[in-house]
Amino acid sequence: MTRQQFVHPDEIRARFSSAMSDMYQAEVPLYGALLQLVAEINYHSIEKSPELARHLRQTGEIDRLNMERHGAIRVGTAAELATLRRLFAVMGMIPVGYYDLAPAGVPVHSTAFRAIHETSLQICPFRVFTSLLRLELIAQPELRKQAADILAKRNIFTPQAIALIVQHETAGGLTEHEAAEFITQALETFRWHNQATVSAEVYQQLHDSHRLIADVVAFKGPHINHLTPRTLDIDAVQTAMPAHNITPKAVIEGPPPRHCPILLRQTSFKALEEKVAFVSTDGQIVHGHHTARFGEIEQRGAALTAKGRNLYDRLLQAAQDELQVPANENNAAQYRAILSKQFDQFPDNFSAMRSEKLAFFRYFPTEKSLNIAAASVQEFTLDELISAGFIQYEPLVYEDFLPVSAAGIFQSNLGDKGQSHFTGHSSQQDFQRDLGTEVIDELQLYEETQQRSLAACAQALKLASLSL
Repeated sequence: MTRQQFVHPDEIRARFSSAMSDMYQAEVPLYGALLQLVAEINYHSIEKSPELARHLRQTGEIDRLNMERHGAIRVGTAAELATLRRLFAVMGMIPVGYYDLAPAGVPVHSTAFRAIHETSLQICPFRVFTSLLRLELIAQPELRKQAADILAKRNIFTPQAIALIVQHETAGGLTEHEAAEFITQALETFRWHNQATVSAEVYQQLHDSHRLIADVVAFKGPHINHLTPRTLDIDAVQTAMPAHNITPKAVIEGPPPRHCPILLRQTSFKALEEKVAFVSTDGQIVHGHHTARFGEIEQRGAALTAKGRNLYDRLLQAAQDELQVPANENNAAQYRAILSKQFDQFPDNFSAMRSEKLAFFRYFPTEKSLNIAAASVQEFTLDELISAGFIQYEPLVYEDFLPVSAAGIFQSNLGDKGQSHFTGHSSQQDFQRDLGTEVIDELQLYEETQQRSLAACAQALKLASLSL
């Protein structure tokens, strides 16, 4: 069979993303209301801002806006993580970045599975933030062993899903029929199960150690715990949610509102309290509840360079130091004011961000460049070509996550009032061992995309090369 008869991984990813959204809307109807609200606000945002509309058309972002979403899943063992890596590979999704959330009080470390080339991202930007429970952070030895024993007995993948993963690996792809069956089988890993695999007593012990530990260990599968549409105005969504019977969390995670958005801002509705059946030691069904799944919204801005990230981290830390306590519903307005004041130090226009090398950009040859004699611009620098109108630039969209934001979303939606503290250091080497491969540095990917756009401009202008 030729490769041309295989369904492209980008297409499988797009179909899986759509199927996941349909499944989650059926399981959590409030998510459907959230999607509708976000779509309405996006429409009005584009209508009232010609500059935003131009930017979205120039970058092609307007074509993928309604399909932009990410999911999040938490697994319990190295074997589960490694098999997820193989499952996501069928859809062209590669592990990017390492996130250790333990210092923020969440006993997991994570990566983001996503496409890594701008062409693939344009077709479908779906990404899954995937966390592995760090059992070594459970303080009680007996509970730690019990959790490990419970996890060792479960299989979160259907036999047919495994068979199709192997088929993809050996044949080099999946046919139309195989791809359709793969999506059906893979969805089973992410489906909600309302019956726990442990007794109410064991669940409570896991829950008392940390709510997230109970969520990972006590069920047949990991279940997708949220999906996230992309909005162009997260403040408008946050304000509008109560009128749609959606209760938002108190504080939007990430940077403050800006004319030129950077990195990632996210909010969510609070996690649902869902009915769960537990099985007692004598075989009786005991009814209880579990809090895990929620609806999240994100607003994505410019991807920052290492220099930009350092400035962002410093300003965010300064705001938190000034507030002195975790941001919550009682001090949300105060925190917003402090955050905005601190971020006055971060340039809020793309020209300054580019000149100070705080963000990554994508460069485009203009129509004017198509009619220019190559010899006349041979000695021009990139800045001179931009000033002369031969090249335009747009910020690269941040495709990844912020560790502090991820932890904040987890904590607020799991209902944690205080912050847990876990000993131990960042364990990227251990995570990569369990994953079965190294994670890719996201800054490297943005740099490569930026360089490809410069090379395309050089080719259009018939220049030997272009550099920053």
